[in-house]
Amino acid sequence: MQNKSPSIAQIKYFATVAELSNYRKAADELGVSQPALTAQITNLETLLGVSLFERSRAGTQLSPAGRELQQAAQQVLLSMRGFEELATVISKGHQTTYKLGVPPTVGPYLLPHVLPDLHQKHQSLKLHVREAAHKILLRELEKGSYDLVLVPLPLPASLSHFSVEPLFTESLKFVVPSDHALAGTKGVAAKNLKGEKVLTLEEQHHFHHQIQETCERHGALIQPDYAGTSLDTLRQMVVMGMGVAFLPALYVHSELHHPKALHVCELINNPITRQHGLVWRSAAPNRSFYRKVAADIRRIIEKRLGNVLEINS
Repeated sequence: MQNKSPSIAQIKYFATVAELSNYRKAADELGVSQPALTAQITNLETLLGVSLFERSRAGTQLSPAGRELQQAAQQVLLSMRGFEELATVISKGHQTTYKLGVPPTVGPYLLPHVLPDLHQKHQSLKLHVREAAHKILLRELEKGSYDLVLVPLPLPASLSHFSVEPLFTESLKFVVPSDHALAGTKGVAAKNLKGEKVLTLEEQHHFHHQIQETCERHGALIQPDYAGTSLDTLRQMVVMGMGVAFLPALYVHSELHHPKALHVCELINNPITRQHGLVWRSAAPNRSFYRKVAADIRRIIEKRLGNVLEINS
């Protein structure tokens, strides 16, 4: 191997191709031409003295050497991200932009209540908010694409290298069409779910699995052919009489002020709840600031949404 060391850019190129298994897609994501990307990977392989990829009609796959180096490459990029964050903290304090990831079933209904007060308290704080399913958020946090993510808890044991600050627990409300036999009741016993056709979101959404477990336990019937792509879609399917559903309390609070076509009630004795928390990499240079932000968010939620959510400490 030559004395010259690989550049950070080359390592990033390698990690991106390794993740996407496609040179064209990797070039698009990196904002470079495909020939330039191919040349940089070839140069990196020459520097390292190994072949990183196997190219075939099936696509681009990591070689055995590439598989061994992939995680190390991610660690190099995370360390570089940490270096940049620390330099920003030293030079500008917290006057920077942080990337926050949120699930689409939470962010739009929580953040409008939280961000104005949070900005007033931290006027130099800027949050670039993106939405994605929770598994994608956690994967991208690990890669360094996000600084903070708001995700369902608890986290898998394999993510013990993340720091977690619980924020709130949210109930899932039982929603039926206004002409349904259970409409007008304040609370519905779990036994009344038997035989009901339950609509839910697609499987990538965390609470899909909570609803599925509840339905299996009480004899309700999940309608897999009519999975909703969003909470609004789910709501409209209930209005059209295609089934009943569970909707998060935040969504109900934000979107269903006078639901004439729907009836919203509680599932008594066996309520379904979901807990969310703010998560970041434990080694992040800004970790003490993130913890302070989490505490501020909890206080704001208690002030603005204390009648909707249960605050966790």
